Amino acid sequence: MITIDDVSRVEIKIGKILSAEGVEASEKLLKLSVDFGEENPRQVISGIAKQYPDPAVLVGASHPFVTNLEPRMILGLESQAMIFAAKHEQTLALMSPTIEVPPGTKLS
Repeated sequence: MITIDDVSRVEIKIGKILSAEGVEASEKLLKLSVDFGEENPRQVISGIAKQYPDPAVLVGASHPFVTNLEPRMILGLESQAMIFAAKHEQTLALMSPTIEVPPGTKLS
């Protein structure tokens, strides 16, 4: 079990995907450019390519991301956040807000 203090340390914000493309040398990774309402978009590397063979369908969509993770290098690319997804067997579902909210909106 974790405490409410543990949960409050995780920063979750809505990000709007500006671009999405496959990562060379990987069948499962996508490189996303995501607007979090900051000065510059962030690069996010995510293992969702098999569920989204046409990554263009993600462009313009808003989803929650963990935004206070330490950046991580994946196949030589820096990932600066992590997208939320639910996985059941071979199915992957990205979470989405039920109404439009601005990029950078914090989840509470």
